[in-house]
Amino acid sequence: MAADKLISSGGPWEDLIGYSRATVAGPSVYVSGTTATVNGELQHAGDAYGQAKVAFDIIRTALAEAGHSVTDIVRTRMFLANASDMDAVGKAHGEVFGAIKPAATMIAGLEFIDPNMLVEIEVDSYKV
Repeated sequence: MAADKLISSGGPWEDLIGYSRATVAGPSVYVSGTTATVNGELQHAGDAYGQAKVAFDIIRTALAEAGHSVTDIVRTRMFLANASDMDAVGKAHGEVFGAIKPAATMIAGLEFIDPNMLVEIEVDSYKV
């Protein structure tokens, strides 16, 4: 199925790499891996919890543009540089999804484009 709508956050890598912050396809929205980068600047260096909170805010904005909200999220994927940040990122995830409980995956031990990035999050949303 071709995309119904492409959503941009104006991130520095979207045009360079050739991707969208989110893609709307029918009743689904697929949000690309999202870091705590705002206006080209990484927020909360050294703070995985803070970075996760910013990423979730960016995700909320993309979903809203698609007519979705966090309550429509059915799957999350959290990618961490360090396994030791699991509790911090898990706390941020739980604050958003404690009652929603989507399917979730958390993988650690990754190297990001910017070595100060500690977490990247992607989500899939479905709304009938």
